[in-house]
Amino acid sequence: MLRAEAEVHLVVTEAGWRVLKEELDWQTVRRQEALEERFALPMKEKRLILHPNADIGASIASGSYLTDGMVIIPCSMGTLASIAHGISDDLMSRAADVMMKEGRKLLLVPRETPLHAVHLENMLKLARLGVRIVPAMPAFYYRPETIGDMVDFLVGKVLDGMGIGHELYRRWGDEPNGA
Repeated sequence: MLRAEAEVHLVVTEAGWRVLKEELDWQTVRRQEALEERFALPMKEKRLILHPNADIGASIASGSYLTDGMVIIPCSMGTLASIAHGISDDLMSRAADVMMKEGRKLLLVPRETPLHAVHLENMLKLARLGVRIVPAMPAFYYRPETIGDMVDFLVGKVLDGMGIGHELYRRWGDEPNGA
């Protein structure tokens, strides 16, 4: 997205910052600097806009602010439940609520496992409301060779759901490279 020169608004929850630190070794004390380093893009270019999750008055919390859609990746079951039940007490859930009320694309990528009945009911409720649910599940038909290949597949499925072109994975029926 950033390479395509699209404007991206980013909201990271407190739990999200913790996951970035624990799972990816990001130094999240300096959050803006961590993002600039990761994406090699100065925030001053205004293509990557970081919003604090507590900023309920941010631009993306308003339906009058035009966006193409929203992806929550990864989406915790707590966030998913808040969205399913219209509880918008932070920017993440409020922006998702705006996507739904404005009829814009909303795509959630839950990674929780195993799932219990309440998780499944909340996902079904959202799916019936037009929210796309894309679980973080790898595919093997294209014969991934690395974890990076599996990540590219998931990211590609997210981009597909948002209507954004890419070449991150080989689609079903496409010949493998060199065949």
